[in-house]
Amino acid sequence: MKVAIASGKGGTGKTTVATNLAKVAAAEGCTAAYLDCDVEEPNGRLFLKPTVDKQRSIDKLLPAVDLGRCTFCGRCSQACRYGAIACVGKQVLVFAELCHSCGGCTLACPVDAIREVPKSIGELLLGMAGPIRFVEGRLNVGEAMSPPAIRAVKSSTHHAPRDDLRHTECDQYNEADLTIFDCPPGTSCPVIESVRGSDLVLLVTEPTPFGLNDLQLAVEMVRTLKLPLAVVLNRCDIGDDRVRRYCAGQRIPILAEIPDDRAVAEAYCRGQLASDAAPSFAGRIRSLLGRILKGAA
Repeated sequence: MKVAIASGKGGTGKTTVATNLAKVAAAEGCTAAYLDCDVEEPNGRLFLKPTVDKQRSIDKLLPAVDLGRCTFCGRCSQACRYGAIACVGKQVLVFAELCHSCGGCTLACPVDAIREVPKSIGELLLGMAGPIRFVEGRLNVGEAMSPPAIRAVKSSTHHAPRDDLRHTECDQYNEADLTIFDCPPGTSCPVIESVRGSDLVLLVTEPTPFGLNDLQLAVEMVRTLKLPLAVVLNRCDIGDDRVRRYCAGQRIPILAEIPDDRAVAEAYCRGQLASDAAPSFAGRIRSLLGRILKGAA
């Protein structure tokens, strides 16, 4: 079961829900994995406090042109839909920030003058937070595209055992009973990459005008991708009932309603899991887990 925790805006409580859902799932006997796909500002580690035992580079393939073989025909630039490579006179310019690593330019070159070379765009961290498998992606400062780093985070669940790992170490990187994708906020390309392939997209929102507006955008995105979705209503005792009315009208299930709780806010400020600090919050997350697993059955 792969659950993506997303929202149309930041600050709704995605990481709070995602980290505590992983903790409660592990406590209930599920094998759980937490994947921090918010590679531009990952913060799940502040609460789960994992032990990182493996780090590796996240690489992006860029075209490298052999000018000794190049005939400067321009077919590579004609093939590139992103304007990432241009043939100018007797020069071939590569714009790394625009490259999507599709390999189209290498296929288009009639003299095999282009090869792909890796460039590090970030770092992948793998480890354990108690019984929870933990993966975090970190995009290097200044990199323009996060989807390649997000794909690296998500594909880590499918990596075959590597020669430099003992078999027992590899077992912890196998796919878990419940895999949680902690997604970046919004509805743009990084979010689409994060939720793609999930069995359920859980949209965390709040009952405010901003919350409703951004929830509507997120719902449109998820439905365009034809993925199942549900809602968690955080700080449910503030604002008004327009989010509830919208969900009812759109037949979107609200799987949990979480009240505004000072104990949860204090735990967050301390970098502590709210389920450890507030028993009532832990009960709501446990109920949320039950409804997710019931829906998957």
